Amino acid sequence: MPREEIDIPYRLDYLSILNEKGEVDEELEPEMEQELLIKLYRSMLLNRRFDERLLSLQRQGRIGTFAPIKGQEASQLGAVATLEESDWLFPSFREMAAENWRGKSLESVLLTYGGYNEGSVIPEGLNNLPVAIPVGTQILHAVGVAYAIKYRGEKNIAMVFFGDGGTSEGDFHEALNFAGVFQTPTIFVCQNNHWAISIPRSQQTHSKTLAQKALAYGIPGVQVDGNDILAVYVAVKEAVERARSGGGPSMIECVTYRMSMHTTADDPKRYRKDEELEEWSKRDPLDRLQKYLMAKGLLSEEEIDSLEEEVKKEIKETVAAYEEKQKELGDPLLMFDHVFEELPPHLKEQREELSRELAEKEEEEQNNG
Repeated sequence: MPREEIDIPYRLDYLSILNEKGEVDEELEPEMEQELLIKLYRSMLLNRRFDERLLSLQRQGRIGTFAPIKGQEASQLGAVATLEESDWLFPSFREMAAENWRGKSLESVLLTYGGYNEGSVIPEGLNNLPVAIPVGTQILHAVGVAYAIKYRGEKNIAMVFFGDGGTSEGDFHEALNFAGVFQTPTIFVCQNNHWAISIPRSQQTHSKTLAQKALAYGIPGVQVDGNDILAVYVAVKEAVERARSGGGPSMIECVTYRMSMHTTADDPKRYRKDEELEEWSKRDPLDRLQKYLMAKGLLSEEEIDSLEEEVKKEIKETVAAYEEKQKELGDPLLMFDHVFEELPPHLKEQREELSRELAEKEEEEQNNG
């Protein structure tokens, strides 16, 4: 018998529309309303400046550890901009911009990183799931909800975000296999930021792309320039429309870069070179969209300055509201109650340490007041 090449249903494309200079491929440029483009720019700017403020607050000890999003705004916003309110969002721990676009308040982000469980409460009617900290678990959740959507004959879709490191987890493969078999309306958005904490993309898989992993499960996949919000929007919109019409799941690999640390407990200087960061900084998604909008006459220098002041004021008011809210949320020492019948020695030590710090802080405020 002859040796024959097997014909598989899908091939892989790479999509880029808007380059780092703000130049656009007019043949691929999508028709997007001016209002949507400006809204995307404002949201990108707001989340960038808020991310920078969060880092400052964390270094001051006013919030706890968090995962910065700097550099990955286009991958998130270009994707969620294609969703309807009735669709479902499944974030990991680095999707602040996506969650904010979908209705999660900045104040709730601060409450979460400040250590208050109230920050994780999902408002009634908002189809966002809470942040998933264990790597990859939310991928299974998204497929489960998508299966329920299909079972009920609804037209909604479930969108799930995960990183390149998440594709090394068994949950990822189980989820894609189930989604492929049952053709669930699931959109898998992989933010390939090149680093799974300190492990580079090259040490996670020998595959040339991450998107090609979808092909093994009979799912269409595409790789896009994740710092190009137009390419992300076009690729995800195509996948969303296919899923909504009964065409099953898709995977989009957004090639982007984590311009900050993995979390504020991490020191990226220990494992990556400054030259790498400098090179990727030239591809900044915020700068790229700004150049594009200015070239099209949709945004002026004056309007940019005005938006900067606008988001600065919003962030300032949000931080003030958060710090006022803290006063209403009770004694932080309550976190040690109702967990163990008898508190273990290491938690007793932590409780005593926190108690001393709170007393010192109260005394300092009284002296200054």
